[in-house]
Amino acid sequence: MADLLSKFRTSLNKSLGGDSWLTKDISTLFAGEKLRDDAVEELETRLLMADAGLEATSWLVERIQGEISAGRIKTEKQLREQLKKALLELLQPIAKPLKIPAFIRPYILFVVGVNGVGKTTTIGKLASRFKGEGLSVLMAAGDTFRAAAVQQLTTWSERSGVPILSQGEGADSASVIYDAVQSAKARGLDMVIADTAGRLHTQSHLMDELRKIKRVIQKHDAYAPHEVLLVVDATTGQNALNQAIQFHEAIGLTGIAVTKLDGTAKGGILLAIARRMALPIRYVGLGEAIEDLEVFDADVYVESLIGSGS
Repeated sequence: MADLLSKFRTSLNKSLGGDSWLTKDISTLFAGEKLRDDAVEELETRLLMADAGLEATSWLVERIQGEISAGRIKTEKQLREQLKKALLELLQPIAKPLKIPAFIRPYILFVVGVNGVGKTTTIGKLASRFKGEGLSVLMAAGDTFRAAAVQQLTTWSERSGVPILSQGEGADSASVIYDAVQSAKARGLDMVIADTAGRLHTQSHLMDELRKIKRVIQKHDAYAPHEVLLVVDATTGQNALNQAIQFHEAIGLTGIAVTKLDGTAKGGILLAIARRMALPIRYVGLGEAIEDLEVFDADVYVESLIGSGS
């Protein structure tokens, strides 16, 4: 727990010289022992600037304003405590790690998202993580349209020691993933992690292809895919939320992975997604190394933001 907290805090706060985007100089909201008149407005501004979004920001500000009106926030410490309480109320319900039930074999995990968000890298890290948990994994190179995608996934296959099934650039994505599932069944493997072509959430014809892949896989298992994981990039702010909404409407998401939290001072997008989508946030990316994909832990995340003050 302590090691994970240190890792979160270092990654989330490194852009701000050691202070989080939310609680940097939080003591300045107090004039002496008294809360500043514009404290709530300042907090609201910080949340919006950190990409927490209007819905999450309004919800949090209302909570804090209510506590101030009730006389429960009079000190910096009380403000931190109430902020922490409100953030946990928002985030704990969606902090749900991905569980692979033993009765589903092979377990089929689709990974979707636009180009550039770290989708293929996330697949490599997931494969390594599940292998480390004792599962036998097969990666399916279903992104056959981007020239370097298959090679990139092959590199991750070599790094993680997880086998890959590919058919080369330009192959039919549905066919690749279907063959991978068939191979996994024949070999008695535990799970298939399928890459899909990166696409803009506004490209309806490419969204249609995702639906086609889903239909083809359901010939193997009517309930497949068992997880549809969207990868979004924290540095893209509100666009990440827009992607989540569009992908969910198109194919039905079951979880989200947020990458590049170490590369932005605006990690509030998790709050926006939590308030608007209520979808499980499964993982967060905190760096480039193979072990830098962490299960999302609301308590650790909030503690990283709030801290204990001086």
